[in-house]
Parts: sequence; C-alpha cells; structure tokens
Amino acid sequence: MPGNVPETSTTLLRDLASDSQHARWGEFVGRYRPMMESFMFKNFPSLDADDIIQETLISLIRVFPVYHYVPSEKGAFRSYLTGVLRHRALKAIARSAKRAELVAVYADDRRSQNASVEDEDRVWREAVFEIALQQYLADDAVNALTKRVFTQLAVNGEKPETVAQTFGIARNSVDQIKSRSMARLRELVKALEKVDHAGFDHGTV
Repeated sequence: MPGNVPETSTTLLRDLASDSQHARWGEFVGRYRPMMESFMFKNFPSLDADDIIQETLISLIRVFPVYHYVPSEKGAFRSYLTGVLRHRALKAIARSAKRAELVAVYADDRRSQNASVEDEDRVWREAVFEIALQQYLADDAVNALTKRVFTQLAVNGEKPETVAQTFGIARNSVDQIKSRSMARLRELVKALEKVDHAGFDHGTV
C-alpha cells in the first residue's frame, strides 16, 4: 500500500550522500515517493503534492552529505523525511498566504487610488462646469431672459412646463433656450479644459 513505510537502506543513503548524481536516486524516489504522497494527501490535501515532493527531493540532495542515519533508531529516517516534507509544505502555505495578503493589499490600494482619482476628476469637472456657468451668466451678450430661463432649468431644476408658465413663453422656446445655452456651456468648458491642459495640472498643487 502507498502508505506503507519502506525499509530504510543504509547503503542507499550512504551512496546518495556521497554523490548527488548517483544512479540510485531513482531507487530512492521509487522507494519513498509513495510514502511521501500518502503523507501529503493525508496532512496537506490542498497543496500540490508533486511540487512539495520535488522541493523536498531537491533539499535532500543538499542535506544528505551531512545527514547521519542511525539504524538502531527505528523510524528515524521516516521522521526526518516527513519532517522535511512538513517544513516544505508549511513554507508553501506561508508563501501562498503572503501572496494572498499582497494581492489583497494591492487590490485595496488600487481601489483606493482609483477612488481618489475618480473623486479628484469629479470635483475638477464640477469646478470647471461651475466656472463655465458663471462665465455664461456674466456674458452681456446673452439675453437676460435667456439667463433667467436657463437658471430656472439648469440651476434650480424646474420642469420646462413650469418655466414656460412662469415666464409666459412657449414650451418650445424653453427647449430652444436650454439647447442653445448647453451648447454654449460646452464650448466654455472645452476652452477651460484647453487652458488647464496647456499650463496646469488639476491633480497637483
């Protein structure tokens, strides 16, 4: 069965300790991989067992030259091997948690930055429109009635029918005043934006 613990071979471990490229590595993998897979599936089912086992084998290549197997200590190598596996698995979990934390922090930061930029843009657009509106209402070339009608519509938010009744003009005239006024406002806004982009940055002081 995959979960069975193989008999530890002193000569096998000695051969691997003496040569990291020894041909007996295949024998070692064939002997111990089933046990390693069983350990991973039982204790760390959410992790990629193949990755952890591969990392463990690579680490064993480095540590075998200094590892001393004592045959009289039953289960010593098994405990040592599962200890390395556990260590590698816990490191993988820690890396995964750290990545998740970094991703979460980055996402929060991006959302915060985007929200901040959106807020700045909204405030800037509102300020530009307000300036354009003030310029329009201060323009002596615009008829006084037109200014009053547009103020009731755009600033006070009154319905066109109500404005028409208030000033005693046709509903169609109210619509025409609104259309001409909005067209002029768009021109003023574009002019202000050109000035801003040419010499100023509304996002900095």
